[in-house]
Amino acid sequence: MRKKILAVIGLRSGSKGLKDKNIKDLCGKPLFYYIFKAAKQSKHINRVIFSTDSKKYKKIISKFGGYAPYMRPKSLSKDNSGEIEFIKDLLICLKEKENYVPDIIVRLLATSPFQKAKDIDKAINLVLKKGYNSSVIISKARQHPAKALRIISRNKSVTTYIGNNPINVGSKLNRQRHEEAYFRANVLVCKKNIIDKYNSLSSKKNGYVKIPHQIDIDNLDDFNYAKYLMKKI
Repeated sequence: MRKKILAVIGLRSGSKGLKDKNIKDLCGKPLFYYIFKAAKQSKHINRVIFSTDSKKYKKIISKFGGYAPYMRPKSLSKDNSGEIEFIKDLLICLKEKENYVPDIIVRLLATSPFQKAKDIDKAINLVLKKGYNSSVIISKARQHPAKALRIISRNKSVTTYIGNNPINVGSKLNRQRHEEAYFRANVLVCKKNIIDKYNSLSSKKNGYVKIPHQIDIDNLDDFNYAKYLMKKI
């Protein structure tokens, strides 16, 4: 029997860094359109659902062929709301109202418009055929996390983020001495039972797919850079 593979795209309306960024026009289409298109091009995903707290967003989603059957509660749409909570709420609605329970969930973000369907399928394939319970798409960090600094508010100074040693702020960091570091590129894949077991979209052993640096739009500078790249591509 074919596995039920559900892609979930969250479109919360209360963005602070860039107002209404999820529906902001990017080269003639709302931002969410690009990850939606990638999901529709996937060879494995057989259902795509949007989760939004906005009736305005829901209308725009529908206009571009998307489906947002259940409004996300405002209590799960705050700045500090965990994404696992709205996904669990959506899964409850799907089971109670449609008797639909997916085998695999693919969490996608509208803020990553350059994701490719082939990479999403590679991540899904790790769970489908390679024995992983979860997987993630990752991209190499442009700077090693050991270079990160933290502001000390009480005396308006900086220290190292790792180790909390202000002396090391001026120390040279040879990247060759450190293992390569990666960040999530905003695609998570997991079996449904992993959410039930760990209250998470990842398990104790995550498969991975490496891609080049991925754009994640959080502010106007990010958006303008994405627009530039979109036009160049």
